[in-house]
Amino acid sequence: MTETPLDLKGLKCPLPALKTRKALSRAPAGTLFVVTCTDPMAAIDIPNLVRETGDVLESQDKAGGSLVFRIRKVG
Repeated sequence: MTETPLDLKGLKCPLPALKTRKALSRAPAGTLFVVTCTDPMAAIDIPNLVRETGDVLESQDKAGGSLVFRIRKVG
């Protein structure tokens, strides 16, 4: 399955988590989201969101001043 980019750079808490939750809720199982954020609170909010939803946080990295999360939607 292909990666689905979710560019949330420039958004402040809680928008990155809310937009990620919305995208996950609409996606079919197996979808891989690549979420890019600049808000430092996303480092806490996105992993907590994924724990709540039961989806899988495959990786969390920093790249060029952004946080990059790879999230797999679980069925």
